Amino acid sequence: MVQIIAGKKGKGKTKFLLDKANSAIKESKGSIVYLDKSSKHMYELNTKVRLINVMDYPIRSYNAFIGFICGIISQDHDLEQMYLDSFLKLAHLEGKDIADAIDELDKIGEEYAVTFVLSVSQDEAELPANAKDKLVISL
Repeated sequence: MVQIIAGKKGKGKTKFLLDKANSAIKESKGSIVYLDKSSKHMYELNTKVRLINVMDYPIRSYNAFIGFICGIISQDHDLEQMYLDSFLKLAHLEGKDIADAIDELDKIGEEYAVTFVLSVSQDEAELPANAKDKLVISL
């Protein structure tokens, strides 16, 4: 399953994502992972949420990013949720159509029972049709 938090840069998506991850850990029976482009939010996350700075790894394409996601899932069978801050940047999809990426993450989420919550730096109107029903909040 994929959930999307959309809005232009500086609208507060990261704050909403951090709050959502911190709230989810209270009810979660499994583990939660938060992917980001830096470690600067480390102290804003509950210590039970695993923060991964994606920029620490040599991920240079969308396909490498999907492989990275699958690697995380394969090593943690209790993984319930993944929060992806700055999704377009992490996945190397800035300025590109994200429709196929949404579908692919949806399939991975269904197969491995993982919910993906994405922060996407686009207005709701810019999202592809398959992302509109996955929109949780538009800022």
